[in-house]
Amino acid sequence: MEIHPTAIVHPRATMAPGVKIGPYSLIGENVRIGKDTVIDSQVVLDGWTEIGERCHLFSFVSIGAPPQHLRYRGEPTRVIIGNGNVIREFVTINRATAEGGGETVLGNDNFIMAYSHIAHDCKIGNQVIMANASTLAGHIEVEDFAIVGGLVAIHQYVRVGRYAIIGGASGVPKDVPPYMCAAGNRAKLFGLNTVGLKRHGFPDATLAALKQAYRILFRSHLTLNKAIEKVQAEVPDLPEIRHIVEFVQNSKRGICR
Repeated sequence: MEIHPTAIVHPRATMAPGVKIGPYSLIGENVRIGKDTVIDSQVVLDGWTEIGERCHLFSFVSIGAPPQHLRYRGEPTRVIIGNGNVIREFVTINRATAEGGGETVLGNDNFIMAYSHIAHDCKIGNQVIMANASTLAGHIEVEDFAIVGGLVAIHQYVRVGRYAIIGGASGVPKDVPPYMCAAGNRAKLFGLNTVGLKRHGFPDATLAALKQAYRILFRSHLTLNKAIEKVQAEVPDLPEIRHIVEFVQNSKRGICR
């Protein structure tokens, strides 16, 4: 380990081999840091926080502070950060609430850009990109490979589906379905995330099926239940189609249309 002499590290904090901690950083008693993770200068890791391997936390990041929640009373809730994450300057990630399940979770290989905020009880998947100053309220779920644009604000309890993209400066009050583009205040759907899906190697047949499902679900003016029945009857039975149908069926806040 390499710990700068000006860093303050609690003697009961747990650090694996290869960890580097820069000047003036503060590491709390219940923090665990995985091997080869780099903590730059003036980072604060507090609370019951676990950082995985090969992460890079840039200056002025704050992880594990109490949730911004009026009913929080100091319960030992957690932040769990996976492996290979890049967390840029001034990002804040709050620990969870007891009533929200007790864990704020960030998966693996995510890129969280400067000034972003991940609130209590959020669940972020793998290879997610959050652009500068994107803001997640509490209890939000973001599935794998989603992209959240800069200055986006997402309402609490909203879900963002895998491979979805949200345009910059959007306000998102409802769920964003997988594989779709959403933008605006309030956010609306603007079709399939075709460019992103092609970059990830989705075959043409899958793209065609997803476009067909999009037209039926969100452009046909059918009721949602009737649209789902039509998708199940007419669109090829692919894993992606099943996922988008399940996502829409399980929505509690409603879907951006």
